[in-house]
Amino acid sequence: MVERKKYTWRHPSGREYFRRGKSLIRINAEIGTEAYDRLYWEIMTGKRAEAKRSWGALIELFRQSDKWSSHSPRYRQDLEPVFSYLIEKIGKADVSRLTQTDIYKAMDANTHRIRFANYIPTAISMLSKFAIRKAWRTTNPAIGIEPLKVPTTKKKPHIPWPDWAVERFRAEANPIARLIFEIGVGTLQRPGDWIGFTWGDYDGDTLKLRQNKTGIELTLPCTPALKAALNEAKAALDFAPMPNRHILTNAYGGRMIYRTMADNMIKERKRLGLMLYDQHALRYRGVKELAWSGCDDDEIASYSGHTTKAMIVKYAGEARQIMRARQAAAKRF
Repeated sequence: MVERKKYTWRHPSGREYFRRGKSLIRINAEIGTEAYDRLYWEIMTGKRAEAKRSWGALIELFRQSDKWSSHSPRYRQDLEPVFSYLIEKIGKADVSRLTQTDIYKAMDANTHRIRFANYIPTAISMLSKFAIRKAWRTTNPAIGIEPLKVPTTKKKPHIPWPDWAVERFRAEANPIARLIFEIGVGTLQRPGDWIGFTWGDYDGDTLKLRQNKTGIELTLPCTPALKAALNEAKAALDFAPMPNRHILTNAYGGRMIYRTMADNMIKERKRLGLMLYDQHALRYRGVKELAWSGCDDDEIASYSGHTTKAMIVKYAGEARQIMRARQAAAKRF
């Protein structure tokens, strides 16, 4: 028979607790095991021992791995906040002890930020595969985890900019916001890619990039409006820019970060009464313009870099319906 430790108490259900005064703390391990002893003394001393094979140690090793560096900057950027969260919550915990129930609890605790919550099993799955290779785990607890669904009330569709909004922004927005706008609607790329363009990517006629999210390399012919905005921005510089200098820069000439770009656009959209149309929707405005020009879905995809055509079909379809309706109206009388 295993000798019971001081202040321990077993619930009729069989669960073990540390009970002293009004304090009742679950000992989530089987009595008589090394894990039980470790948890008991952690509670007794008020010090939580860090496991040698902890999540914090695993994440640090993973960040140094080729597997991590092989992912796109955008993907790493999405996962880093989750890694920080895991370090804060379970950084000292033993990698081998995490269960699916623990993952669901973490997701439920983050229902106020569903996208982040759904990245938790993604990050844990990636780390668990790495842990299995190192023999720190034998299973991947994130397999089969069901993602949280975004409530319909929280879904905010991106509304493509109508002609009048485009005209107002071009006529009245500040120069930096106009340049951001033209890069967005002219390249059809995601906002995260806009800040990456350098003057070396622009040859006076086209812009080149490798998409952060997909890794796809694209060469994009500039629209007349985009070319004019780029040439104006280049002419405004006090010196010929080096090829590695970013096109979108902060007040000190350094690379503009995403938050600064977004804040600039929000400020101008508020001032001009255009808050209904966000910067992400500039991509779909560009899709519509290509559709109005008679481009098919494959031609649009070659420009936008979409790997699936769902969004192209949606917004190009809307543009084509409007175009056909106008053609029909012209024939009506």
